[in-house]
Amino acid sequence: MGCFASTPQDTGGNRRKPASIGEVSVYVPGLRIPRPVEFSQSLGDQLPKTLVERLTALRTRIVVMANQEGPTITRTRRRTQHGGSTLLDLHQALVDYLPVLLGLTKDGSHLQFKVQFIWVNQEHEEEETAMSNVWYEVLSVLHLMAMLQMSQANLLLL
Repeated sequence: MGCFASTPQDTGGNRRKPASIGEVSVYVPGLRIPRPVEFSQSLGDQLPKTLVERLTALRTRIVVMANQEGPTITRTRRRTQHGGSTLLDLHQALVDYLPVLLGLTKDGSHLQFKVQFIWVNQEHEEEETAMSNVWYEVLSVLHLMAMLQMSQANLLLL
């Protein structure tokens, strides 16, 4: 696939422009939002306390930001106190969390299956998915990052 510039001659001559564009429908996928996880119960005796606290702090930050941003993601662009975008702040929180999370997957670690990660659909909160697998969490984080990027692109088109 690629992009190229077209000219009126490419379409067989000058075509008249429509006077009005009718109704336009856009598909906007819903977000999957994380629920809080207690890392200290699952990993407290197997990892250093500072690492467990860091994992907890990073995921809690994502949970709070996603719950605040989730309902408004398809609406207008919101700004933080300091002028940044809340979408960008949430994306940065996910970027910060991902390498720490990937540390739990190294060399087939037994820690991969110790924590149950819970995510819910934004539209149907009763649709909850929970898995005790770090790779599920990694894929969920990557999915949320992709949805945020798509939402950011949609906002730029407005």
